Amino acid sequence: MDIPLNASANSAGAIFSNNVFEIPRFQREYSWGSDEVNDFWTDLQSSLDAESYFLGLIILTSPHADAAAGRKQVVDGQQRIITLSLLANAIYHEAMRSDRKALADRIQASFLRSIDFHTDEQVSRVKLADEADNATFQAILATGNRPQGDLAPDSVSARMAASNDLLVKHLREDLKSDPFKRLGKWTDLLTNRLYFAVFVHPSSDAAYQVYEVVNTRGRDLTTADLLKNYVLSQSGANQAYRYEQWQSIAKQFSTDGANNFVQYIRHVVTVKSGYILPKDLYGFLANRKKMGDRQPPRPNELMGILEQYLPLYQQMIDPTSAGPADAEALGVFSALNSLSVLTVRPILLACSEVEGAQRGMEWILKLVVRRIVVGNLGTGNVERRFGEAAKAIHDAKKWEVMIDLLRDLNPTQEDFVSQLRKRSLNKQVLTFLRRSVIQQSITPNPHGFLHFIWVKSPPFGGMGEDEGAYWASTLGNTIISSVEKRPRAVLDWGTFKDTMLATAADGEWSNQLNHVVEWDAQAVERVGADLAAEAGRIWYDA
Repeated sequence: MDIPLNASANSAGAIFSNNVFEIPRFQREYSWGSDEVNDFWTDLQSSLDAESYFLGLIILTSPHADAAAGRKQVVDGQQRIITLSLLANAIYHEAMRSDRKALADRIQASFLRSIDFHTDEQVSRVKLADEADNATFQAILATGNRPQGDLAPDSVSARMAASNDLLVKHLREDLKSDPFKRLGKWTDLLTNRLYFAVFVHPSSDAAYQVYEVVNTRGRDLTTADLLKNYVLSQSGANQAYRYEQWQSIAKQFSTDGANNFVQYIRHVVTVKSGYILPKDLYGFLANRKKMGDRQPPRPNELMGILEQYLPLYQQMIDPTSAGPADAEALGVFSALNSLSVLTVRPILLACSEVEGAQRGMEWILKLVVRRIVVGNLGTGNVERRFGEAAKAIHDAKKWEVMIDLLRDLNPTQEDFVSQLRKRSLNKQVLTFLRRSVIQQSITPNPHGFLHFIWVKSPPFGGMGEDEGAYWASTLGNTIISSVEKRPRAVLDWGTFKDTMLATAADGEWSNQLNHVVEWDAQAVERVGADLAAEAGRIWYDA
């Protein structure tokens, strides 16, 4: 028979002294930094003389085998439980230093250690499921200090050690006025006047669902947290292995920005299941949201393909890293990175598994560059089309299927040349295209720096401000140089030719530019037309 639902308010001393807590693998890692710890300390310190202070809701679950022993899994509230344990531990060690052994024993018995009455063994009242992080936590409890040796930057262990250091510093400063009296106040607050609202769920099997519900109702829970929770909930006896596998893959990615873990998951799922909006990813994978007749990969399959594609995807992010891709594929990855294009990564993954993979990768690179020049690449519809093309390649085992699927996105060579000769483009795109022309390659090396020839300031001459504004950011007004900074001596077209043409990168059109008498709108348009025509040959005929 299930334990009945139990919701109550209790003092922290009563809650800790009657339970042993385990932080399960599906929980978010300890993430509090100095801001949260400082707020936690300030709130408690200002409540030392108050009748009570409420620390909020914690949600626990009791695995049936451990219910009688008071063992609880923490479903929600681990940040506060760990930080409160660190504070209690700091008070314990300061009490021992002040020779207040009875007070120290009270803190230890209530908050830090439980006794196994069958073995007389002392057991930590809080245990983390991750072995390495738990070892750090237990070392802090044992000594009051961070463990010896270096801790990985921004790891859970490093954050717990930093929180402990900060709490110890604050406590020692607080105790300076009257150590005996202040230690008593702190112990009384933690034991008798600090309260939690506690909800105990009767079934550990439902803990994952409780965690999801609690943390998707206005809490700051990431898609990665929810996905980890779901995968582990479906892992059964393999949970420990799946946890280590998840952590191993996740640590290869940044926590934010373009190249993050959730984006990788979405790109991999796109290959197998078609385009998924970021907001729908968790719902789709956890079978909470239906997407037509599409079937999400099951958790075991998902983990398998995440592991399978990881080395290649890491090379897409950083073409200098080791992995299965050859030099030609790395050239495509580097080219797309130069253009900050990530939306075709599912296509690259799908192409990597079929015959003629390099031709498929080069085809999509050409389409991307043509589209950037002529139209708009960054729309949701284009990304969706790319996602569906990736799935089609995966299903058909042929990269050529995307040619028909994406045909209407592919501009003609005439349109490409016409737009490129006169269209203003950002410096990143112009740099890539200019390198492409002088290196005669669709995957140019990132050598040289792009300079605009005519600039508004300082006044360069040759063109008025209106003409300059129109032509300044076009391909014809550019040059690739071996020097990064434009010399101050460059004040007009004559000094530009004398100074900058000597620094031109290999393959640059120095002779053509040297024969230009005056750098005016007609010159920019004429050079731009020649460069655009050459780019058209490279990106269509090559």
